[in-house]
Amino acid sequence: MRKFPSYGIFGITTIIISEILLFLELEIVGWYFTPLVWTGYIFFIDALQVRFYGISLISSRPRELLLMLPWSVVCWLIFEAYNLHLCNWTYVGLPENLILRYIGYSWSFATIFPAILETAEFFKHFLLHSSRTSSPASKKVLIPIILLGICFLVAPLLLEQYVAAKLFAFVWIGFFFLLDPVNILLGGKSIIQQLKEKNYSTTIALVFSGILCGILWEFWNYWAIAKWVYSVPISFVGPKVFEMPLLGYLGFIPFAFEVYVMQEFLVSVFPSIRPSQANLPRL
Repeated sequence: MRKFPSYGIFGITTIIISEILLFLELEIVGWYFTPLVWTGYIFFIDALQVRFYGISLISSRPRELLLMLPWSVVCWLIFEAYNLHLCNWTYVGLPENLILRYIGYSWSFATIFPAILETAEFFKHFLLHSSRTSSPASKKVLIPIILLGICFLVAPLLLEQYVAAKLFAFVWIGFFFLLDPVNILLGGKSIIQQLKEKNYSTTIALVFSGILCGILWEFWNYWAIAKWVYSVPISFVGPKVFEMPLLGYLGFIPFAFEVYVMQEFLVSVFPSIRPSQANLPRL
């Protein structure tokens, strides 16, 4: 059995110490609680993969990880730009100093992609993989899906804020419809192509990852000083579980798929960032 990497111990220790210091009301930890615990989580889940499977994002694909961090920030800023119009969430309890505030933003946003994708890769090890191959999906199928994605992403921006805010779900699925077919056209990995080949392991792993990470995001966010709160403009969303209305947890599933297709788009454009060895983990 492989040795558990020391950075995994660092990760779980970071989570525990952050929880203790938050309970002791240390303000700076309250400001940076979200990125602290998610950094610890990423190190811990990566170390688990090394321990059980011998391969992981940190140990096997460091170049991809280094580019994933700023890419995660860039992609989340796109969602933040939508939120300027949709007003679905706001941040509270932030430090008044703008430098400290933007350090927190950047650090938090950088953890999003690694958290989702590391968790999905961990789950995928437990799932059976299909080896069936088939020809790429036809452009006659892909182009309408791309156009549908564009429509979903543009529609909320063309409507008044009150109406557009009710279409927030369009944003959480629009990038999937836009980018997943584009990834096929670029020769990259794709959920649509995998489903065409009856390979469901990535899809299932992303569902589990979205649910687990969503619960952890909301759980840790609830106790933080610097946190987000929601404004949901629909009448029935169920009771709140932490800051998130119960129905809203379903949104983390399509979000996990969007994270996947956004990262695969980056790799499709810059394939050299990911090693080609067949034994390396890849969703």
